[in-house]
Amino acid sequence: MNSFIPAEVIDRIILQLRISDPGQATIRELVELANRVESETGIPFIRMEMGVPGLHPARIGTEAEIEALRKGVASAYPLIDGITPLKNEASRFIKTFMDVEVDPEGCIPAVGSMQATYAAFMAAGNVHKRKDSALFIDPGFPVQKQQMMVMGQKYETFDVFSFRGERLRNKLESYLEKGNIHSIIYSNPNNPTWICLTESELKIIGDLAEKYDVIVMEDLAYFAMDFRRDLYTPGQPPWQATVAKYTNNYILFISSSKIFSYAGQRCAVMAISDKLCSREYPDLQERFHSTTFGKTISHRILYALTSGTGHSAQYALAAMFKAASDGSFNFVEEVKEYGEKAKVIKRLFLENGFYIVYAEDLGEAIADGFYFTIGYPGMTGAQLVHNLLYFGISAIGLKNTGSEREGIRACVSHVYRSQFDDLENRLKLFNQNFGSNI
Repeated sequence: MNSFIPAEVIDRIILQLRISDPGQATIRELVELANRVESETGIPFIRMEMGVPGLHPARIGTEAEIEALRKGVASAYPLIDGITPLKNEASRFIKTFMDVEVDPEGCIPAVGSMQATYAAFMAAGNVHKRKDSALFIDPGFPVQKQQMMVMGQKYETFDVFSFRGERLRNKLESYLEKGNIHSIIYSNPNNPTWICLTESELKIIGDLAEKYDVIVMEDLAYFAMDFRRDLYTPGQPPWQATVAKYTNNYILFISSSKIFSYAGQRCAVMAISDKLCSREYPDLQERFHSTTFGKTISHRILYALTSGTGHSAQYALAAMFKAASDGSFNFVEEVKEYGEKAKVIKRLFLENGFYIVYAEDLGEAIADGFYFTIGYPGMTGAQLVHNLLYFGISAIGLKNTGSEREGIRACVSHVYRSQFDDLENRLKLFNQNFGSNI
């Protein structure tokens, strides 16, 4: 094989890291592998494995955080359920861009959406003794299942791609009618496929959540990033689509990481519906000795995990929410760069023998955004992950996301425009090596 990086270097470092199969490796394992190869060879990887923002953090946030630090907030513990400015601005942001009313009381900050989902999974997993499993509408963010593993919780999953539209109803109901599902989890736009659930699909989810008394967890890490429509219209449609229009049993997760490029400060908000936030569950009270679902989240679980979210980061997020709602900060325009880069990077892959795995979104071409999915003829996703390493390209396998299809997830955020020519050359070399096998 005429590889871009010496094959013996890649193979030796895989052995050193005790990675049995790079195609099944976690995101962090691939990060470490690429870092070591770069350090030893001096050859930079084209990094597509980790969903890390590639833009500068929103200045509004950094200035608000600096000002908060100057005022001395670092010396004081924040309120566990959030500072008042953040709770109020989170509620307003949701109303402004989703047309959904959530009381500020139910807008609770966490150390990133990772901590928010961990706390929500723990609470939801104890609301009913007879309901012992979560249901993931996959493909999805693989680390959420790792959270379930760490907690020892059960879950079920299915790949949604073959069950779009009205077909989603029967598929969901086949799980829910068994009576063991306590929550449904999905991302919208979807990580990794970038498909976007429609209003009719969200209504199906909401209707069934009401029918079977199930909590819906909607991960909005890529809020308003379906660039096929301009969703930055403060107080006016089109709105970010949400299940909250169709059920009172929901939790929304809105993170500063991608939409505001503020990942390093680990700050997000979970917005719990008014009904769910104030609801009392006897089984929940038995375990956590708390009064309501919302207080279980904040005063029991989050208190035990971190005793609150970074004080100054909460002021940053409050300022960014406020500026977006005021109409002075078009955060959607800021992140459209991801979609523009995705168009070019997709083209480079397609011109060199690859194909888009999840190419359509209910008959419409998949949007260009933060992620896309790629396959190569004759290769499994695991083989593709492994073989791309020899050409200095890192990505994760789709099987890690719960997909039933073969391929990889490619993230565009840390592929810089200055690397496009290099990426094209590496893909050409890859195709020269493997194209004859097609």
